[in-house]
Amino acid sequence: MSEPPRRVLLKVSGEALQGGLSTGLDPAAVSRIALQLVESVRAGVEIAVVVGGGNIVRGRVAAAAGMTRMTADYAGMLGTIINGLALQDAIEAQGVQVRTMSAINVPAVAEPYIPRRARRHLEKGRIVLLVAGTGQPFVTTDTAAAQFGVAVGARRLLMGKRGADGVYTADPATHPEAQRYDSLNYRDAIHQNLGVLMDTAALSLCEENDLPILVFDVEAPNAIVQAVRDGVAGTRVYAGATQLA
Repeated sequence: MSEPPRRVLLKVSGEALQGGLSTGLDPAAVSRIALQLVESVRAGVEIAVVVGGGNIVRGRVAAAAGMTRMTADYAGMLGTIINGLALQDAIEAQGVQVRTMSAINVPAVAEPYIPRRARRHLEKGRIVLLVAGTGQPFVTTDTAAAQFGVAVGARRLLMGKRGADGVYTADPATHPEAQRYDSLNYRDAIHQNLGVLMDTAALSLCEENDLPILVFDVEAPNAIVQAVRDGVAGTRVYAGATQLA
């Protein structure tokens, strides 16, 4: 994993676009992420981005509050579309071409997601924003990121977490002795049920297709650019050995 890949799939959580706000979109956070995407694509990297929606609607939370799970998940998908449009606008303001592709039909604001078309956009140097998850309820955007990463031929899946510079042996907020993993084997990550990483279905899909994962703090200075170059602190999940940092 020492050579920077040409094509990557980046998962950006909705919380990363929230910035310092309690909810919604922080223009400064959106701009910061957009600038890093632009810098990376201008350096020759092909980037597809799966956008989360937790800053607007989180399906499981809405369901717990009384909304039916299916409706809550669809509301969450619409939240990812809002986030994608904000990110699209910020990228285009920098003069870089971007295509927003949606897994649900919203032709007025996004193209339908078609894997071959997404690959073609990437080959042309466009940033591809993938919104609405998989288009199906009961499926997380983590699983969408794994599926799309495989479908577009990404060489690495970058999981940008808010305030978490990797995966730890325990929650460092409550366990000061917790240690960060430098690397994790897919099997170890699944067996240890490390929910902070991603859901089991997504991990299994990455393992089956040998898609390496890098978990890093998206709020660290220039984190996305450094993650693309493999120069950021984080946890690597792949077929190799599990090691502590």
